[in-house]
Amino acid sequence: MVIIRLARSGAKKNPYYNITVADERKPRDGAFIERLGFFNPSAKGQEERLRVDLEKVDLWISKGAQMSDRVSSLVKEAKLTPEELEAKLAAKKAKQDAKKDAIAKRLAEEAAAKAAEEAAAKIRGCLKKLLLKK
Repeated sequence: MVIIRLARSGAKKNPYYNITVADERKPRDGAFIERLGFFNPSAKGQEERLRVDLEKVDLWISKGAQMSDRVSSLVKEAKLTPEELEAKLAAKKAKQDAKKDAIAKRLAEEAAAKAAEEAAAKIRGCLKKLLLKK
């Protein structure tokens, strides 16, 4: 079966993926039939993050090729307009920030509860000492 998938390239700890059409039995980074685009997950600033030839993708799907899960999400992302993509990325960032804030708040509450417990234990210890002296 023919599959549309990512083939890894790039340096160590700096991945760069080619979107390729390959036989399912071939290795991930091995021989491929056609290259349809690329995906650079570590793109910064003005660097191009994703380029996909959507016409070729549709052609291969019509011929019976299957897309991997990640490639299908990338193709879906490539079909978005720049404004929609920017809104999606902003929403994702807001969700991550909200999650970080919630974790920080929970840690602060736990630290306050622990400090209160330690203070109560210290007071109980002092009271026991006073009661034992009498």
